[in-house]
Amino acid sequence: MNTFQSLFIFTRSQRNGLLLLVFLMVSVQLAYYFIDFNFVETCPPEQAQWLALERKIDSFERAKPKFQRFPYNPNFISDAKGYKIGMSVAEIDRLHAFRAQGQFVNSAAEFQSVTKVSDSLLAVISADFKFPDWVRKSRKVQAPVFREERKPQIDINAATKDELMAVYGIGDALSDRILKQRDILGGFVSMDQMHDVWGLQGDVVEKLKQRFAVRAIPAVKKIKINDASIKELAQFPYFRYALAKEIVTCRSMNGAIRNADDLKNIKNFPLDKISIIALYLEF
Repeated sequence: MNTFQSLFIFTRSQRNGLLLLVFLMVSVQLAYYFIDFNFVETCPPEQAQWLALERKIDSFERAKPKFQRFPYNPNFISDAKGYKIGMSVAEIDRLHAFRAQGQFVNSAAEFQSVTKVSDSLLAVISADFKFPDWVRKSRKVQAPVFREERKPQIDINAATKDELMAVYGIGDALSDRILKQRDILGGFVSMDQMHDVWGLQGDVVEKLKQRFAVRAIPAVKKIKINDASIKELAQFPYFRYALAKEIVTCRSMNGAIRNADDLKNIKNFPLDKISIIALYLEF
């Protein structure tokens, strides 16, 4: 047997190995042809349930009908409707009281005038207002005007302590200061003098002006500005020692002070109070 023929002679174990190799090759080819090797992502059962539920919710959302806003006549707003659109109880009650008089609102502006709703709320709800076509401008209904009954003003120079304390912001101490200032001056000639009472705030003074007034200029004891000494002038509430001294100096250098305009020539004189101070002076 030559060398070439010896190449095709295999032992039993070699033949078995060749057969096994052929079998494996055929098996791999068949597996590759018939088996799908695409990767399939798996998830836990709980997550799978949530994903299924999410898909169901999404389908409900898609099938859910869109909300539609319907116009309405604001004259017939009920309590429930008023609460729903954001009106307060007081605003609803004002509308119902107005309607109880047999009257109607014919515009968004009239609705706000009657109910007193805020501008922001009106801007939101008025977009759905619908008024009858037969409404005529000539038949506009005016909202009722509520006027506060004003009491007659009391003469500040005749006011009592209790009457002063009836004003919000004035207590026992402030009422005493007002009365004391009135006694020192001999009476008030202007309600602006309330600003000179120590402790009275601006808003309280405005309340006083609403309740009190100077009915008539009181007969005060006037200061003889051309004859009074520095000490006598300094006792006047609007003058202090330094100003009293300036008055006497101006008087001695320029002669007699003849009228209110001459007061402007006095150094450091309170020019904003000349018209008031002049009523307490005798020239």
